[in-house]
Amino acid sequence: MRTALFRTLVLVVLVLLWEAATRLAANPFFPPPSTIVSRMHAMWFSGPVTRGFLTDLAVGNILPSLGRMALGFAGGALAGVLLGLAVGLSARVYDYLDGVLQFLRAIPPPALVTVFLVLFGFGLRMQLAFIMFSIVWPVLLNTADGARSVEPLHLDTCQAFRLSRGVRLFRVVLPSALPKMFAGLRLALSLSLIVMVFSELLPGTTNGIGFQITDAYSTFDLPAMWAGIVLLGVLGYLLNELFLVVERRVLGWHHAAQQLVD
Repeated sequence: MRTALFRTLVLVVLVLLWEAATRLAANPFFPPPSTIVSRMHAMWFSGPVTRGFLTDLAVGNILPSLGRMALGFAGGALAGVLLGLAVGLSARVYDYLDGVLQFLRAIPPPALVTVFLVLFGFGLRMQLAFIMFSIVWPVLLNTADGARSVEPLHLDTCQAFRLSRGVRLFRVVLPSALPKMFAGLRLALSLSLIVMVFSELLPGTTNGIGFQITDAYSTFDLPAMWAGIVLLGVLGYLLNELFLVVERRVLGWHHAAQQLVD
């Protein structure tokens, strides 16, 4: 409770300093946070109660962005976990593919936009493929590393009791790989928000938060542009906190074991 209060106090102080600085500067490119919040409310959260206060603009832009992000994250995370387990369970496969995977991971996703446009064209297919490709690498590499970090004694015990591969995978390998797997998933979650916005800045996009930011900038509606930027920050924070809640529940046994060791 004390930590939460301190964090809230720090946030309030920073916002007040931001408000004072922008009002003293009186720069039209940097509107005060009160103006930004007012514009956010008018644009997205002044709708009817029956629709959760969401306006037509929010339904037509925020929800599609979250839908693209969710689908891209789910597809990339599933592919990363499956491929990571397949690579990590075989030392020979890991040694053969490690250099290739590290090479592909190091390529900045924006550099491949042209390739994705040629393969998928403009629209939803390209955006989802772009998000999935961008986030699959941290999940894949962390999962593979987690699968390789299983205690040899545990594997020897499984072999001594002649446990099937399925039992070894779900009862021994997966629990050992989960901590690193969740580390990759958390990184992929924040990355999916970034690449989702980037995909909406490309030509051919007709809705989304990124599209709104670009449209506001092109019409010199700076409060609306900043409203989109602040909304992305809020969404990123909320999604990260929600992910941490899930992680604490799933990995409760792991954290308890760490406390016993400490």
